[in-house]
Amino acid sequence: MRKSLLAALAAATALGCLPAIAEDLITSDRVGPSDAPKKMVFRMTGDGPSSTDPTWAAGYTKLYTDFINNHPGWQLELQMMTGDISQEQARMLEQAKAGHAPDCAAVDSFVLPLFKQAGVLKSLSPYFTKEEIDQLFPFVRDGITGKDGEIYAWWWSTDLRVLYRNKEIVPNAPETWADTKAAALQSVEAGMEGMLFNGSRYEGTAFDWLGNFWGQGGKLVDDAGKPVFADADNRDKFVKAVNYYRDLVESGAAPRRVATIGSYDDLNAAAAASTTALFVGGNWQYRQLENSMDPEEFAKWTFSMLPGITADQRSTGTGGWTVAAFSSDPEKVEMCATLAREIYMGPANALQEQLPTRADLYDKYDVFKSEANQTFAKALKVGEARPGVLIYPEISNQIQIMMGKVLTGAAATDAAVDDAYKAALDAYARL
Repeated sequence: MRKSLLAALAAATALGCLPAIAEDLITSDRVGPSDAPKKMVFRMTGDGPSSTDPTWAAGYTKLYTDFINNHPGWQLELQMMTGDISQEQARMLEQAKAGHAPDCAAVDSFVLPLFKQAGVLKSLSPYFTKEEIDQLFPFVRDGITGKDGEIYAWWWSTDLRVLYRNKEIVPNAPETWADTKAAALQSVEAGMEGMLFNGSRYEGTAFDWLGNFWGQGGKLVDDAGKPVFADADNRDKFVKAVNYYRDLVESGAAPRRVATIGSYDDLNAAAAASTTALFVGGNWQYRQLENSMDPEEFAKWTFSMLPGITADQRSTGTGGWTVAAFSSDPEKVEMCATLAREIYMGPANALQEQLPTRADLYDKYDVFKSEANQTFAKALKVGEARPGVLIYPEISNQIQIMMGKVLTGAAATDAAVDDAYKAALDAYARL
């Protein structure tokens, strides 16, 4: 009987009657059978089976397994980006211009205008309905739409910045900059290192901070896309926002090491180690803290809207990720759109609690009905997206350089702001 069973299994395997069990469907660089006749190269961030968060990794493994089983004959070759997202996106843009881009890729929303302007993206309009597109938040819909009315990416997640705090050390939510400084100094007296935030050469440094400028009514660019953040109408607001961070460091309310922080993981680590009671972070970190802390420790943490110069002058940056197609093969373009739809447009939002960009999805998934996510949704009402202009990446770059000078005391605020503004205007003139 045993020999007969083995013989039958061997015959069935030879005839291809059994599912592929001889190899893993998902490896570090592949999803699907290694000998699949069709292959699409997908360059991705950590939002996938290789996520550093075990819960998310398991969730994505299931999503990708179901996806590839629903599309027999396909293999996804996974190319992982490093943590240096700005450099990764710049490199991918140059590869795309040279005709060497991946078939499909994650494109950060803040550099999407550069990819659109370069003409390297393929239209995804045929693969999404008008109703689905109409459900997108206006800033999202505008961001993915080209001058020809076609959509050139699917922006699947959005986010915002908030102020996290340990309620045992900081019981009340700071509403103003003055409140925040006082709370941070109180935490220092309690043995903490003060308020933390990204302050190194990193896009997060600029974007996390910009809400302090936008909350005062400041504008980065005019209607033509020209930098105006330090012109006569905006300079005072910009300088005040910069000096808010400077004063946190000089007063001891924030440690000098913020000038070296360039990763949200560093902020999570400090919270988990109980070395800080206050930090500026993204909404997605709430779930990360929950996953990394004991329930008793996590219960100490909460969040609130970013404070403003006054309680009624508040804003927050909203960003997010898109999926875009580069391939000249229509079948791969469709597969890229299908990947965006079946994995990222809803399921991945729910898995990671990354805020959806479609209004109707907030009613579809129970997770977005939680108190935390309802609070995030309310904060989005004062959110502001990066301006969809070609000069934004350079403005961000100059803000990062400026912040480094200010936080380390290498330059006076006025001089650092002047240098950043001049450099941004010079770059704009070269466009």
